[in-house]
Amino acid sequence: MGDYFFLMVSAIFVNNILLIQYLGNCPFLGTSKKMETAVGMAMGVIFVLVMAGTVTWLVERYLLKPFNLEFLRTMAFILVIATLVQFVEMFLKKNIPVLYIGLGIYLPLITTNCAVLGVCFINVNEDYNFLQMIIASLAYPAGFGLALILFAGIRERITLGRVPKPFRDTSIGLATAGLMSLAFFGFKGMV
Repeated sequence: MGDYFFLMVSAIFVNNILLIQYLGNCPFLGTSKKMETAVGMAMGVIFVLVMAGTVTWLVERYLLKPFNLEFLRTMAFILVIATLVQFVEMFLKKNIPVLYIGLGIYLPLITTNCAVLGVCFINVNEDYNFLQMIIASLAYPAGFGLALILFAGIRERITLGRVPKPFRDTSIGLATAGLMSLAFFGFKGMV
């Protein structure tokens, strides 16, 4: 039980997919200007990654490995992720149109979000069993969501402050992301 707890803490804080491994920066910077959009993106990534992690793990274990088709891993994983993102997009468009509009171009970009694909590869490369894969597939996007929501809160506060013109928007966002990354590096000694 302790190993699963350490896997979860490691995925959320120590090896944060966004701030430590630097995967998924495009939606991180693009959807973090408003808290509502950041929360929606975090929920979308959590849903897609849990489903994609499960399906890609099953595809790897029961289709690619037995038939020695590991060379098709990237293509198979992207196909699975793209399909799942289409389902999320259709669901949001029909049931939560405000969030669908707020996410804009970043919703279909979950398909090419390297954080989603990266976690699927981590699950396979670490040779996780089914329970470890579920925990990792939930904890990594939870860490992504934590970083995204914290960053959105900071960016909302920054807009209220007096920031010199050359440092507004992307510049201050990148500097803030760098400082957050340094803060998360402080968790490296935990494991």
